[in-house]
Amino acid sequence: MKQVPLFLLMLLWMTGLQKTLAQSPEPVDYVNPLIGTLSKYELSTGNTYPAIARPWGMNFWTPQTGNMGDGWIYTYTADKIKGFKQTHQPSPWNNDYGQFSLMPITGQPVFDQDARASWFSHKVETAKPYYYSVFLADHDITTELSPSHRAVVFKFTFPQTDSAYVIIDALDKGSFVKLIPEENKVIGYSTKNSGGVPENFKNYFIIEFDQPIASHFAVKDGEITADGLEVMANHAGAIVGFKGLKRGQQVTARVASSFISFEQASLNLNEVRNKSLEQVASEGRSEWNDVLGRIRVEDNDIDRLRTFYSCLYRSTLFPRDLSEIDAAGNRMHYSPYNGQVLPGEMFTDTGFWDTFRSLFPLLNLLYPSMNDRMQEGLVNAYKESGFLPEWASPGHRASMIGNNSASVVADAFLTGRQGYDPLVLWEAVQHGANHVHPKNTSTGRYGHELYNELGYIPVGADISQNVARTLEYAYNDWCIYQFGKALGRPDAETVIYAKRALNYKNLYDPSTKLMRGRNKDGSFIANFDPSAWSREYTEGNAWHWSFCVFHDPQGLIDLMGGNKAFTAMLDTVFLVPSREGMKSRRMIHEMREMQVMNMGQYAHGNQPIQHMPYLYNYSGAPWKAQYWVRNIMDKLYLPTPDGYCGDEDNGQTSAWYVFSALGFYPVAPGSGEYVIGSPQFAKVSLQLENGNTIAISAENQAKDHIYVDRLLLNGKDYSRNFLRIEDLNNGAELDFNMSVKPNFSRGTAQSDVPYSFSNDSNIN
Repeated sequence: MKQVPLFLLMLLWMTGLQKTLAQSPEPVDYVNPLIGTLSKYELSTGNTYPAIARPWGMNFWTPQTGNMGDGWIYTYTADKIKGFKQTHQPSPWNNDYGQFSLMPITGQPVFDQDARASWFSHKVETAKPYYYSVFLADHDITTELSPSHRAVVFKFTFPQTDSAYVIIDALDKGSFVKLIPEENKVIGYSTKNSGGVPENFKNYFIIEFDQPIASHFAVKDGEITADGLEVMANHAGAIVGFKGLKRGQQVTARVASSFISFEQASLNLNEVRNKSLEQVASEGRSEWNDVLGRIRVEDNDIDRLRTFYSCLYRSTLFPRDLSEIDAAGNRMHYSPYNGQVLPGEMFTDTGFWDTFRSLFPLLNLLYPSMNDRMQEGLVNAYKESGFLPEWASPGHRASMIGNNSASVVADAFLTGRQGYDPLVLWEAVQHGANHVHPKNTSTGRYGHELYNELGYIPVGADISQNVARTLEYAYNDWCIYQFGKALGRPDAETVIYAKRALNYKNLYDPSTKLMRGRNKDGSFIANFDPSAWSREYTEGNAWHWSFCVFHDPQGLIDLMGGNKAFTAMLDTVFLVPSREGMKSRRMIHEMREMQVMNMGQYAHGNQPIQHMPYLYNYSGAPWKAQYWVRNIMDKLYLPTPDGYCGDEDNGQTSAWYVFSALGFYPVAPGSGEYVIGSPQFAKVSLQLENGNTIAISAENQAKDHIYVDRLLLNGKDYSRNFLRIEDLNNGAELDFNMSVKPNFSRGTAQSDVPYSFSNDSNIN
């Protein structure tokens, strides 16, 4: 019997894998991890990278086109790949930690990132959430990888050569590598980070090859030597070589890492040990289909399906699970707060300033058991650091403003999360509302003393973004009040937060009908320009921030003079030219992104204003919400490398689209309601974890049929502009009848208006 040539075996294997990848229609097949990668410092169209991972996985892997330490790891316009990197980066602005890379090469052993780089083309690149493949033209090598949660399998297909190498780069800022050639193994650690880590931070890694290591080199700060097996340096690395390879011969590398120890890294390697890349890819595909398949969309527009499932994929990457499983099967974690190894859950890499708005509400709806675990992780974070995180990566980071952990905690409990101690979180939110982290003004409440005394943070107190902070603290206070009420806490603990929840009124300027900076003596600042991106606001201006009263739109309507005046102010946001305010400060990418979208002062590429179109539902003009929400979805979300209109931001901008495409959105997390918009699909089914189903249909759905003419809830006519989360969790049928013309009579009664704190009859 003749032996089948190796190249034919490889072709058959690749054909089998491609058939697996081509199975359709399944949700994961619509995902494009390259959406949002056509970004740069000056202009973000997502600021994403292709995260090849498991849902909420501890480690992501990505091709690296940027230089070592560059937050823009992978950009779509790049020509060369410099390595395949383990990354934990939540955004380029926060950068990375616990990173190292592998890179296969042929020819002479080199280590320099530019010398080893290879040209590549997107035409021979396959990117799926669970699998990545690319041809490295300069080295005639095909690289494939497929990860588990804490490990990965690489497969390098080499040409015929005696000069095949794999470079292990542990990066700079302190690293260690040890070669163990008799075991075909390399171990090491990286300490490179961008902050938010204890002094003993290390990411331990282990790499096992399935072919004999024929040659090896140690690398110390760029110098390659064949002497020695260990390197501890600022920048450590290694090169391993393989001899006598025939064309098409494959070298497999199995890699795992741990934030705990080398021993734990070896345990984590069991996730892929004795498994082929094809097996791991199949397992990853199944896991992604399970997660993405919680929502089943029927639609003939493949671009919309690609956009939707790609956004759902981005919504289920962060926050990442930082826990590991020990030899006894117990979950444990390295604490990014105190450096100890402790039992239980830990999640990280999310900024609540972004993700409280719709990412965490999406978890509560579709993946509640995952958020149960995340809430336990927050309990541990508070116990280990004395504060809840506001921006974690992996520990407390000095980024953004607000005290929005209160929203994440309150909304979770109010939607039924369980399995953790909520009283610890009650203690935590009270502490965070009245203290600031001693080393990090982004954690807790910076300026809480002035806020509690005056009811606002004044201009001139050397606390920037004072208007934005005041508005967010008021909403956060309402969240704490709602949380305390749900826990049954006494009035002595809760009433103060109910009073402070109205502090947003202290910055309302009736002469401009906008939120305006105020001096300590009570006077408003002079020379006020609503379009100016000034220091009173966070990455925005008065048009963006004046509507950030999530919990009490009715109170804001009353301040502005009623429904007609409020609606006119919302309209004005879209009418003021986008060029206004562009010279008010040094240009930042958020300004440019608003300007080029040509939607007036509406800046969907940044979070503060993303809820604003839904506010028309509160002022008796729901058809305007329907118009603008659909317009934003159709115009600003595409299944292309430039598919976003600003930073994707850890799932928030994606979750906005997921909710909006379904036809509703959580304007005020903690209220128990979703506000109705304009569903984008004709038929959608949501399979909830409790076994119930939400069936959504939109009769007469078409690109120009953007208005809701009628809505039936469980077969009964439903005129309200909101849906109760409780009703949906019990299983529901939503039947929209869409029209090309607005229905000016539907949803206009006062009883149709969503929740506002001012209308809450239970206020003490």
